[in-house]
Amino acid sequence: MSRLLGGTLERVCKAVLLLCLLHFLVAVILYFDVYAQHLAFFSRFSTRSPAHALYPAASSSTNCSRPNATAASSGLPEVPSARPGPTAPVIPPCPDVPPGLVGRVVIEFTSPMPLERVQRENPGVLLGGRYSPPDCIPAQTVAVIIPFRHREHHLRYWLHYLHPMLRRQRLRYGVYVINQHGEETFNRAKLLNVGFLEALKEDAAYDCFIFSDVDLVPMDDRNLYRCGDQPRHFAIAMDKFGFRLPYASYFGGVSGLSKAQFLRINGFPNEYWGWGGEDDDIFNRISLTGMKISRPDVRIGRYRMIKHDRDKHNEPNPQRFNKIQNTKMSMKWDGIGSVRYRVLEVSRQPLFTNITVDIGQPMSWLTQG
Repeated sequence: MSRLLGGTLERVCKAVLLLCLLHFLVAVILYFDVYAQHLAFFSRFSTRSPAHALYPAASSSTNCSRPNATAASSGLPEVPSARPGPTAPVIPPCPDVPPGLVGRVVIEFTSPMPLERVQRENPGVLLGGRYSPPDCIPAQTVAVIIPFRHREHHLRYWLHYLHPMLRRQRLRYGVYVINQHGEETFNRAKLLNVGFLEALKEDAAYDCFIFSDVDLVPMDDRNLYRCGDQPRHFAIAMDKFGFRLPYASYFGGVSGLSKAQFLRINGFPNEYWGWGGEDDDIFNRISLTGMKISRPDVRIGRYRMIKHDRDKHNEPNPQRFNKIQNTKMSMKWDGIGSVRYRVLEVSRQPLFTNITVDIGQPMSWLTQG
C-alpha cells in the first residue's frame, strides 16, 4: 500500500513539474513575441533624427506644396528654427476727416516772419517741402504749385500758415514755387503748366494738383486740399471781395484738379500774359468737357489776401476778353501739350522746391490793344 502511494505521489510531482516547465516555456515565448512587436514599432523611427522627432517642421527641404508633406532627414541633429520676430505694425489709411483739425484759424500779416522761424515750426517737413504723415497712409499724393516772382515776403507767410495746416490735414504733399525769370510780363497760367510737368518729373506718384496764389491764405483748416471727382475751387470767399464770389464763374486764387482732370482740359492756357482772364478760360475748359466745379461751404472757404502793390509787369491784358470767348477752339492747341519753357535752376530749400524758368515773352500781336 505504501509503495502504491509513493508511486502515485511521484507521478503527480512529475506532472506538476512538467506543467511548470510548460508554463515557463509559454511565458518565454509570449515575452519574446511582445518584445518583437515593440521592436518593430520603434524601428519605424530609427531612420529619423531626434531633431526631426521633436521639430518636424525644422527642415528647410519640406515640400510646402502639400499640407502633410514631410522632410527628408540628413541624418544629423538639427537646431530648431528661430521664432519669427515681431511683425511691423500695419499703418492704416488716413481718415476722411482728420482728427487734428482746429477749424477757424487767426490769420495776421503784421508779425515779422523770418524763414528760420518757419523752418523751426515745421521739423517734420523734408528738404524740398515734402511731407508724409507718419501714422497713416494718405489716399492721394498732392503737389502744391505756386506761380511766383518777387514775392519773398508773401511766401514766408504762406509757408508759415500752410505747412502746419497741410500737416494737420494728413496730406502727403510737396510744395513747388515756379519762379518766372526776368522782367517780362507775368504769365500765371503758363507757370502753372510748368509746375505740373516739373512736379511729375520729380515724383510720378502725384495724382492731385493744388494751384495756389502766393498771397492767399485759408482761414479754416477744414478746407481740405484734396482732389475729388470734379475740379475743386477752394478760394470762394476772399476778404477783398467781401467774402463772396465776385461772379458765378470765378475760378481764381486757389483751385485743385486731379491729374486726369488736368489732362482732360489740356491743362491751362499759355497765352494769357498779364493780369486776369486765365481763370475764366480754365472755367470754360472745365465746362466744355462736361465737368462741374465743386466748392466748399462758404463758412470754411474763406481766405485772407496779403496786401501788395501791383506789379508793373502784371497789368491787365486788354485782349483777354476776346480770348475767353474763343476757349472752345483755343483749348485744342493751347495748353499742356504746347507749353514751351527752359528750366534755369532747381533748388530744394528746407520748406519748398524752387524752380526758376524762362517762359519767353508774349508775341507782339497778343499784347496789342
